[in-house]
Amino acid sequence: MTVIRSVIHGCGSYLPPRLVTNEELAKTVDTTDEWIQSRTGIRQRHIAADGELASTLALAAAKKALAQAGVAAETDLDLIVLATTTPDETFPATATTVQAALGMTGGAAFDVQAVCSGFVYALTVADSLLQTGQARTALVIGSEVFSRILDWDDRGTCVLFGDGAGAVVLRAEESAGLISDRGVLATKLHSDGRMHDALYVDGGPGATGTVGHVRMQGREVFRHAVVNMAQVVEEVIAAAGVTLDDVDWLVPHQANKRILDSTAKKLGIDPGKVVVTVDLHANTSAASVPLALDVAVQDGRIKRGDLVLMEAMGGGFTWGACLVRW
Repeated sequence: MTVIRSVIHGCGSYLPPRLVTNEELAKTVDTTDEWIQSRTGIRQRHIAADGELASTLALAAAKKALAQAGVAAETDLDLIVLATTTPDETFPATATTVQAALGMTGGAAFDVQAVCSGFVYALTVADSLLQTGQARTALVIGSEVFSRILDWDDRGTCVLFGDGAGAVVLRAEESAGLISDRGVLATKLHSDGRMHDALYVDGGPGATGTVGHVRMQGREVFRHAVVNMAQVVEEVIAAAGVTLDDVDWLVPHQANKRILDSTAKKLGIDPGKVVVTVDLHANTSAASVPLALDVAVQDGRIKRGDLVLMEAMGGGFTWGACLVRW
């Protein structure tokens, strides 16, 4: 029996040129490099310049992914799913701005909002549409200009985040339905709206008519993140019919080095299998996972045939995981 798998054929990423170190941040925020690194593992972050939008970053990452995949947006691409918490405008979807810039005139393009879990959600949505025949070739993007919604007087949040974008190209292909198949093997998504107050933005077009700023209860987020991400990893592994020992690489949401370490310890995963970029990128929300994925692909760690597990948790709470054979 054959099945349709969504196979990743290319990936790409983009970081704004402006680099802000902890030392530079300490000149305007009541903090120190030692304080930030000891609590988060973050050393620096990239910040979008004036005029750089989520669509700007997304387009740059998308072009790299399309080029690597050998896909022409004008003729081959029929779906764009873009995950972002910081869209260019309230509407239309930022994905349609990217669609127009790429010269894609057919198919569909839309945004997904699941904060830091956005890329995993978007990948799951695209995989589902490819499996049902709604599309054949999809571009999945995570792009954020998170610096635009930070309160730069709140050292508990402003030091944690950065801007960036990452993208992958998926193609629907017939496979044998085996664990050895290339492509998306299993996905799992969750949310719990009761946890709203632990991580949210205190504004919005329907509530205040303003953008608002990030508000977070750090200890509460940490506690739930470790439990939830370990749980969903175990669920997606079971759904695929593999074990954690079979996984070659874990590409987690890059929120905090202590969360990454605690999750790996709880799961019993070799820390050497965990892709870590939080020290260089900080937390880029929906861009976090694809940015880390692209780093590990470009430096040669992730190779064809490897079993790659991606997982994330974000405000809402939302969380999810995706298992892919590269």
